[in-house]
Amino acid sequence: MRPFYCFLITLLLTACAPYSNKKQTTLPPANAAHPLTVLAFGSCNSQERDQPLWLPILKNKPQLWVWLGDNIYGDTDDMQVMAAKYQKQLAEPNYRKLMATTPMIGTWDDHDFGHDNAGKEYPQKAESQRLFWDFMQEPQDSPLRQQDGVYNAHTYGPPGRQVKIILLDSRTHRDSLLRQNGRYVPNFNGDLLGETQWQWLEQELKNSSAQFNIIGNGIQVIQEESGGEKWANFPTARKRIFDLIARTQARGVILLSGDRHVAELAKITWPGISYPVYDLTSSGLTHSLGGGLKEGMPNRYRVGKVHDKLNFGLLRFDWGPEKKTVSLEIKGRHNKSHQLVKVEYLTAASGINPKPSSGTE
Repeated sequence: MRPFYCFLITLLLTACAPYSNKKQTTLPPANAAHPLTVLAFGSCNSQERDQPLWLPILKNKPQLWVWLGDNIYGDTDDMQVMAAKYQKQLAEPNYRKLMATTPMIGTWDDHDFGHDNAGKEYPQKAESQRLFWDFMQEPQDSPLRQQDGVYNAHTYGPPGRQVKIILLDSRTHRDSLLRQNGRYVPNFNGDLLGETQWQWLEQELKNSSAQFNIIGNGIQVIQEESGGEKWANFPTARKRIFDLIARTQARGVILLSGDRHVAELAKITWPGISYPVYDLTSSGLTHSLGGGLKEGMPNRYRVGKVHDKLNFGLLRFDWGPEKKTVSLEIKGRHNKSHQLVKVEYLTAASGINPKPSSGTE
């Protein structure tokens, strides 16, 4: 029988003192013997622009870097052009420093998939997938290269101190959308993942022994009000993913997303899930809205404020004997911290599933 857990959440909305005030030490790589303690992630990175955040990212000594899409801006049907853009990114000096010290995993979004807002109709998706795996330095004989889509999963740490990272492909099988008056019209019959990926995701969650299950993809899952890309454009698929989390009783699910050129945090409660689910969006490694917020960017699920400057995301795991804690953080230029959420994962003493603690926000 699975043990029961609850969450205690505290939120700091104002600027925090950066972790860099403390002396940094080199961390062991996350693997079966060493638990994951520092994960960094980001999205929306143009190979044609200045890239000022790689050195601040390095200051945090991440054991893992996670790409969440728009890793380059390809936007082409010409695969030679796409390959050249990947090569330009691989040659960026400070990105090479991160590559030399930090394992990398990832997924894609529209601009590195092929075109802005593209889905399964994109004609070069098979060749684009090959270039994506080349960029990620995936071995040529990897089974990932044989599947239809770039979804992948990885588990880090020994039993009792495990993090599973599940990265979804919300492009290869994404159905079409109609846009009216600058907003997408919900497609209730459409899908984002395709049935094979849905079945894979169910097995990954059902069979997970991890204390935290991190699900990342290119677009926001919780957000409903934006007129742009989001899971809510496919309401049936959005409901399905939350129902799947509830049905599999996956522990400690946290969502990561990109795409929006801002950073924000959203939180939702869902029937059958005994804890609130967070979606931490980090978007804008090289370009962000920077004060150009459209329509005030409404999001009724938002916790705190939108950060509209360049940013990257951090997850810090603390594997204490009595509680497992993860801090969700947004940082920007000069390693400055802008928002922090701390989630404590507490083992219940009794066999009754406790209600989530309300905490303070």
